Formats: sequence, structure tokens, C-alpha cells
Amino acid sequence: MTIARSMTADELLVLPKGKDRYELVKGELITLPPAGEEHGEIANNISFLLTAFIRANQLGKTYAAETGFVLARDPDTVRGPDFAFVPNDRIPPGAPSKKFSKLVPALVLEVLSPGDSVIEVEEKIEDWLGFGVDEVWIANPRRKAVTIYATGRDPHTVRSGEVIRGSGILAGFSHPVAELFPG
Repeated sequence: MTIARSMTADELLVLPKGKDRYELVKGELITLPPAGEEHGEIANNISFLLTAFIRANQLGKTYAAETGFVLARDPDTVRGPDFAFVPNDRIPPGAPSKKFSKLVPALVLEVLSPGDSVIEVEEKIEDWLGFGVDEVWIANPRRKAVTIYATGRDPHTVRSGEVIRGSGILAGFSHPVAELFPG
């Protein structure tokens, strides 16, 4: 009889770099293909705008795509959002870790890829909110819309022709949704 062994966050961190990206979900290694051009442009557009707002207001730190966050231990879950924002009050003093982050973001952004299943996206949202993330933004290129998920609130979708607005610590951020998506 063979017993499957869970991978740990430390083992994931030292995997050889290659053409694929990885996440760890309950100890299981998940292989993710590189993001496509449209995905990258949308993630960059939203990340750029949020980072500019966050820096201008000295609200905290922003993290680029694929920064690994440890959401659970034993078995380990490590997710890498397309963008993350961690407010100042959640950042301990000292140098950032060279390992996966244990910080809890206030906001994460995920841009849907053509191969994402509804179940996979729902699991990511549940993982992030269960970890203590305040809001999860899901950008949908096909619908040119962003759906905002937050604990204790119904999801809210902001479509092309509308303005997305930050809440809580991001109050004051706003931008036309149509400008987040190419063409």
C-alpha cells in the first residue's frame, strides 16, 4: 500500500523554477500554466492603479502577482494572487521574509483565466476570506466586470460603464471599470 504524502510550503519554495507556476492546496501541488497576454494586461492595469493609490496615501505594501501567502498549515495551503495589498497595521517591523508570506492581505485580486473552473475560483475565494482577507476582487475579462467578495456581504459586481470604488481602508479609490480591460 502506498500512502500519499502532503507537500509543505517549505518544499514548494525550493521547487525548481520552470515554465509552470504552482500553488499548494491542502498539501496538494497544483500546476498553473503561465498567464496569457490579456490576463497579464488586466492584472497590471488594476495593480498599477491600486498601488499608486496605496502609495500616495501611505496605506501599506502591495505585492506583485504570484507572491505566495501561507493560508493554512498541516496540510499547507499556499496561494499566489495576481495582486495583494497588506495595510500597515498588519505588517510587523523588520525585513520582509525570504519565504512565503504569513501576512494577511486586506485585498487580493484574481483575474480569471480561460481555463479556470467555477469550483476552483469559488475555492480560492473561500480560502482567501477564510484566511481573514477583507475583500477578494475577481476580474472577469469576458464580462469586463469585477466582482467583489467580502465576509458578511453579498458579492457585488461592477460592470463596464460603472465605477469601481474602494471601501474600508481603500475608501477614496475609484476608477471606471471599462478602463481596466483592454479594447
